[in-house]
Amino acid sequence: MADGPRLPFAFARDQQVLLEGSRMIIGPAASVLGLREAQRRLGAERPPELLRLDQAGFEAALARVYDSRDEELTAGAAGELLFDLEESGAGARQRDLLDDPGDAPVIQLVNRLLRRAVLSGASDLHVEPHEGGLRVRMRIDGFLQEVMNRADVPVRRIVSRLKVMAGLDIAETRLPQDGRIALSLGGRMIDTRVSSLPGHYGERIVLRILDRSAGLMPLADLGFSTAQQTLLERLSALPNGIILATGPTGAGKTTTLYSLLQLAERNERNIVTVEDPIEYDLPGISQSQINAEIGMTFAVGLRATLRQDPDVILVGEIRDPETASVAAQAALTGHLVFSSLHANSAIGAVVRLRDLGIDNFLIAATLRGMIAQRLLRKLCPDCRRPQPVSAEQAALFQRHDLPPPDTLYAPGGCESCGGSGHAGRLGIFEMVEVGERLRAAVDGGATETELTQMALGAGETLIGQGLAAAAAGRTSLTETLRVVGDVA
Repeated sequence: MADGPRLPFAFARDQQVLLEGSRMIIGPAASVLGLREAQRRLGAERPPELLRLDQAGFEAALARVYDSRDEELTAGAAGELLFDLEESGAGARQRDLLDDPGDAPVIQLVNRLLRRAVLSGASDLHVEPHEGGLRVRMRIDGFLQEVMNRADVPVRRIVSRLKVMAGLDIAETRLPQDGRIALSLGGRMIDTRVSSLPGHYGERIVLRILDRSAGLMPLADLGFSTAQQTLLERLSALPNGIILATGPTGAGKTTTLYSLLQLAERNERNIVTVEDPIEYDLPGISQSQINAEIGMTFAVGLRATLRQDPDVILVGEIRDPETASVAAQAALTGHLVFSSLHANSAIGAVVRLRDLGIDNFLIAATLRGMIAQRLLRKLCPDCRRPQPVSAEQAALFQRHDLPPPDTLYAPGGCESCGGSGHAGRLGIFEMVEVGERLRAAVDGGATETELTQMALGAGETLIGQGLAAAAAGRTSLTETLRVVGDVA
């Protein structure tokens, strides 16, 4: 943080005036009061350097100036705390992560953990009581990393603090509970889903962190090739049918479906979603939240959307026969339905629909496309190490009808990647468009193996896409085999 006078965070945010050293940063709604106070704190010796920013730029500058990333959580040092969270509950006012109320040590520690998770881009935060104290881990790029393991913290008070913020019953410690914490970071909207689970040494808390204002990346940045982007555009323009994204939890299925919605968005089309949870805010699209406790299930929500005159419907997940049946009927009656499904491959979606009780003729009549995907950790470009290709590795490529590369790369470890050898993730996608030949095979009850041989060529399967990414040096062969496996 730059040396020099500083305005209180809430004042700087509300008046849209910010001091960074001798520079004054103002937003589009900067007030006269804010400008006068900033000038007073700077003093009259010299006119300040003035930087005028738009709203997004001002919020980014606000987060940068008032953020201190280098607090040492494991040391337990007191230190200044520059943010807080509001107690959740009905009608609670949302507070910014960078606000500065100077709260008690337990609240400070919890807030530091939450802020560190948000700033690190973690997808999950695990708070785990154990015999020796409390361990806290964050999931970054699919891997859990320990950020704190201490015996000198009041475990029950920390767990209770999280439960209070999430609107959970702190007196109930024997049953699992679910809640949410709504917060922001310098204007960025963050939604945190909280799950508690009773354990031997206390309740275990897992927080799922969703940055709802992050926006969606372009298709090319997600890992789609030019040919795959063309296929997505063609699928999103269809008038009716079902398009399914498959893969394990955390593989990015929702992001792919949102990208399809963006492609499908037209002023003349009514697009409605039924989700659990709503992960991104999509302008111009009606989004509905599932709430199973009061009977708002995917099937109920999907039936309700059909009475809203929709053209395109996104159903967050097909989990049961009822939802699958309603989705198929919606596709038959002229709607385009996007959804996700738990299956190991694109063709596996057909087998899963059969398992959910959908007849072959109905699957053939409604299914238009399937996308299977996985996320691979990208190699850090600064420290990746070239390695010669062994005979065993070359045989692996040849077994999948791909030419072996001359060089493969392995992770190294440097300061820029935190010693992990990896930086970010990339998607690999197995995409199938259901044409006449495949439709006839599905209607005839063909097996998954027969359908795969008919629909996918060399290099189009998940393992083929992963091997191609390894050959291009974007990921390691070890990472590809870890995530996809050597599927023949």
